[in-house]
Amino acid sequence: MQDLEDAELPIFNVELVQLEFNISSDFVAAQVANNVLVLALSTGRILRIDLDSPSDIDDIDLPKKPAEVGLIRKLFLDPSASHLIIATTLGENYYLHTQSRQPKPLARLKGVGVESIAWNPSLPTASTREILVGAVDGSVYEDYIEPASEFYRNQEKYLKQVFKAPEGPISGLWVDLIPGRAEVRRILVATPTKLFHAAGRVGRHGNEGSGSIYTRLFETEAPALHEVTRGGRPSPSALVVSPESSESESPRSEDEQRHYAWLCQQGAFHGRLRTATGSGDLGSAIFNSSQMIERKSLPASTGATGRSKPNMEPISALALTHWHMLFLVEGRVVALRRLDEHLVYDQVVLKPGEDAIDLLADQKKNTYWLFTTKDIYEIVVTDEDRDVWQMMLKAQQFSLASQYAKTTAQKDAIAMASGDYLIGKGQYLEAADVYGKSSRPFEQVALTFIDHGEQDALRRYLITKLASYKKSYIMQRTMIASWLVEIFMSKLNSLDDTITTKAQLTEQSSTSDTEKELSAIQREFQDFATKYSSDLDLQTTYEIISSHGREKELLVYATAIDDANYILSYWIQREQWQESLDVLKRQADSAIFYRYSSVLMAHAPSETVDILTRHEELDPVKLIPALLNYNDNATAVPLAQNQAVRYLNYCINTLHTTEAAIHNTLLSIYASDPSPSEKALLGYLSAYSMSRPPPYDADFAFRLCIQHNRVQSAVHIYSNMGEYASAVSLALKYDEIELASLVADRPSESNKALRKRLWLEVARKVINKQGTGSIKTALDFLKRCNLLRIEDLIPFFPDFVVIDDFKDEICAALESYSRSIASLDAEMDASAATAEHIKADMKQLDQRYALVEPGERCRVCELPLLSRQFFVFPSCQHGFHSDCLGKKVVDGSGLTTQRRIRELQASISRGGKREREGRELDALIGGQW
Repeated sequence: MQDLEDAELPIFNVELVQLEFNISSDFVAAQVANNVLVLALSTGRILRIDLDSPSDIDDIDLPKKPAEVGLIRKLFLDPSASHLIIATTLGENYYLHTQSRQPKPLARLKGVGVESIAWNPSLPTASTREILVGAVDGSVYEDYIEPASEFYRNQEKYLKQVFKAPEGPISGLWVDLIPGRAEVRRILVATPTKLFHAAGRVGRHGNEGSGSIYTRLFETEAPALHEVTRGGRPSPSALVVSPESSESESPRSEDEQRHYAWLCQQGAFHGRLRTATGSGDLGSAIFNSSQMIERKSLPASTGATGRSKPNMEPISALALTHWHMLFLVEGRVVALRRLDEHLVYDQVVLKPGEDAIDLLADQKKNTYWLFTTKDIYEIVVTDEDRDVWQMMLKAQQFSLASQYAKTTAQKDAIAMASGDYLIGKGQYLEAADVYGKSSRPFEQVALTFIDHGEQDALRRYLITKLASYKKSYIMQRTMIASWLVEIFMSKLNSLDDTITTKAQLTEQSSTSDTEKELSAIQREFQDFATKYSSDLDLQTTYEIISSHGREKELLVYATAIDDANYILSYWIQREQWQESLDVLKRQADSAIFYRYSSVLMAHAPSETVDILTRHEELDPVKLIPALLNYNDNATAVPLAQNQAVRYLNYCINTLHTTEAAIHNTLLSIYASDPSPSEKALLGYLSAYSMSRPPPYDADFAFRLCIQHNRVQSAVHIYSNMGEYASAVSLALKYDEIELASLVADRPSESNKALRKRLWLEVARKVINKQGTGSIKTALDFLKRCNLLRIEDLIPFFPDFVVIDDFKDEICAALESYSRSIASLDAEMDASAATAEHIKADMKQLDQRYALVEPGERCRVCELPLLSRQFFVFPSCQHGFHSDCLGKKVVDGSGLTTQRRIRELQASISRGGKREREGRELDALIGGQW
């Protein structure tokens, strides 16, 4: 046995609990569960204390005095502290619910000496449900207790004996569930010399509590048995189970399954309560893996001389923590680590002559208590699993050791030890994962794998190590990542060579296996390149992969870093247009579109334009070379299907671009189309007829039309510019007489001279074209214009034209002239008659007069009219003084008339030409009035 550990803070420490109440009698029994403490006093009283509020104490008395029912012998409290069973020395048994303060007698258990109880694993419940009761005589009963409010009502639904041990008493009982198997129960039954284990299905009835469920288990299953020899002197016996896990209801690993310990005369037999085993007998497997801690293994007490006393007293009590076993021996609390039976605590607690009642564990709260007849001690546990990792490490259980390691140094020590162990076993890949998380020198680990030729393990180690470095370790991460690229490429080349030559294949492998491995490594490299792309230097990585000739891996890396230039080049070189387009769809860099649009327009024009139209941020001018290059190679494509035209129209109609280069490009494509139709070109030109200036270069457009013999469009451009004469001349030059006629009619009606000049040009062309063969046809055509007459056309006919060819037209013209002359004669006659009438009226005006009476007054100043020069108007008989009328005229006339009247008046007053100026002044005044 090893010495006590030297730790600053001991794992265990026994502290005396200061009671907040006074008692006049001794403790005879005690129980603790779920932070509830129950104490039985020798007087028959029961104290129920909630440790969360110790001042709140329930003081409970038995229904009868101790002289009638006996002293309280044992208390049994379920783990939830909901149900309490009280056993007395005279075989009386009582039940007390947590909500009650009045114990109820258990009639069916009357006379049964209860030694142990196995509570239902489904607690807490309102009732106890099915529980097992162990008796002094070795019998095991199944009972079902349901609280009742009436005192005399029987609370037990049934009581049935389900098992009988060869000898008694039943010192311990335990029932639990097997995970994942709801109908299966495991039962442990302990006597001083025998330990039984039974596991099997339990019976079920229609109504809960209507009958026994454990009978079937004991009838169908033969319990596994572990037996010890009976000693010469009796000793305490008990069955204890470790507390519930505080972290989860179900254990995380096999080691965290609950443990049991059976206290017998030889010592403590302990093991793990496994829930699964490869064998058919779970009990035998548990017992075979359990161990016995003999009494003599525990340290002996020392006397006053400091010498050890012989081991006389057996173990008085036993309790289990998660990782330790607590013994009460000769008044001492001794703690052994369960994993290696190492002594961690040995302390004298009881005073000489002081008797202990029990050593108990709170299954729910993981607290531990020692009860004597006078005092209560709490065994405080501090950092109990502090050394578990070391035990697991010694046992080479590295996974469990890592779970319980708390510091970085501990985890690192485990990782290095685990790696060394795996290297020794030849498990290099597993060692690589472990070494990558340790502080073992990088060079040492790398050389270890290199020396053993384990490139796969080296690759895994480097990946693990790379993941462990912080982002700030730029140099380390870059170097490791670059080394990994080299290792990946070498591995891929090796696998390719193996597949190609089949030189390294063994009987156990095949080409198919190698191909699968190659695919796996390729996927691994792809994941690596994607995850650690930021740690790879672009130029270095490209050089490494290129040096190995791995084009696919170059593509993988380029995809990981989104190197669109390389990816597009890769697919374009292989004429994989759909893959190229898929890459282009994901791009946002405009330069990529400008660089690769030419080749993509040449091989996938429609899809390329679909992509281009989704990127409004592009500059269409920079795409013109690609559009023109496509158009040069798409001579057989109709304009309706021309993708360059489609994109340019998108720019014009949707983006509303006003760039002259875009419009000129579209004009160029329209004009150079091999189709003789000018419909598309004319449609475009017509759309911008009203634009001033047009968005295209008119001179450039005109030259294009002439170059490609697009006469109608050229004439349209001239007309749109207002150059009608040039338009007519151009149309006539190409014998487009009908077109010239349309242009000749375009000037406004007010500009008849221009229209006539244009029609004369058309007439000249028509007459010259028709010659002498069809003069009448020419004349019929020219009748469309009402501006031309036969005399305008005669100069255009040849000198030798026979008059008969157009005598009808001449006759019609002469008749028209004759009618015009007659009309003019009538008008002249009417004008002469009108002149004679005017002359007669003027003669009459000279003889016209007006009579002025002597008392006539001026209509302005009201003074006598004859007092000075005056005007009289015969038609209305109104009279005005000359100066009065002049003022009125000046006030109501325009500035020019006013100024002239004032000038004449001033000149007359200065002695000017009175007669002439007077007549003018009279005329102005009289005429204005």
